[in-house]
Amino acid sequence: MPMYMTGFADEAARDIDGQIRATKTLGWTRIESRNIDGQNIHDLPEADFEAVCDKLEAADIRINCFGSAIANWAKDVRKPFDADLEQTKRAIPRMQRLGTKLIRIMSYPPLHDRPLNDQMEDVRVARLRELTRRFLDAGIQPVHENCMNYGGLGAHFTLRLLEAVPGLKLVFDTGNPVFTFDRTQPVPYPYQSAWDFYRQVREHVVYVHIKDGHMADGKAVFTFCGEGVAEVPRICADLVKRGYDGGISIEPHLAAVAHDQSVKSSEEIMFANYVEYGRRMEKMLVKAGAVLAK
Repeated sequence: MPMYMTGFADEAARDIDGQIRATKTLGWTRIESRNIDGQNIHDLPEADFEAVCDKLEAADIRINCFGSAIANWAKDVRKPFDADLEQTKRAIPRMQRLGTKLIRIMSYPPLHDRPLNDQMEDVRVARLRELTRRFLDAGIQPVHENCMNYGGLGAHFTLRLLEAVPGLKLVFDTGNPVFTFDRTQPVPYPYQSAWDFYRQVREHVVYVHIKDGHMADGKAVFTFCGEGVAEVPRICADLVKRGYDGGISIEPHLAAVAHDQSVKSSEEIMFANYVEYGRRMEKMLVKAGAVLAK
């Protein structure tokens, strides 16, 4: 089966109309939905969510994945589980309403004041087991992202989660290792290798996020796909070689960053960057021998 293209369309436009327009401009039929008018899709008021559903249906665009905030980098594993359970409770019927089968979750940010062997792993695992159970029971596949979280500390930590949480699978983000210290190495910590991380977890990857960039003077610099050090072409070539048939979801971070409100651009620049990024990504995949579904 061919791969399919999708993306975090909130990086093209804040509202659903603009997100749909960007998706159609690219000739795509899918969106990975995260924020609409500044709110995550599982947190939208019911009337607003229904309006979004109507517009998606009219445009013949589907949501292939919920980019949820469940157990994400903004949470704290030391605080009550209630918020994540509430978001899960809201997400499930909305995903069923939209026919969406994937939901991105995380494993809470690391505790930087504690060593790697004291990260409350038992609590993280217990919570992810409960979340995974609830989603799988509803016919939904949770996928863990290697982001600013426990699993993102390195491939070893991701693999520990997979071993401990039956049914959990992975979304691999090409760019996140580039901006994440490898704390398993001696001080001063080097940054992770995207290729090494991917190579160790690729057997469990059912979905892929595309970011690229490099570090400069201690700051993250995001680039178009293939222009940074995330080895996007190499990873994509390996995906094609291995017969990967899941989604390729662009998350450019060129004009908008969901977790950094200081990064702002005009709507025209956001839209143009998103569309250009999508076109470049398609060309890269086709060059690697991929067959892309529309």
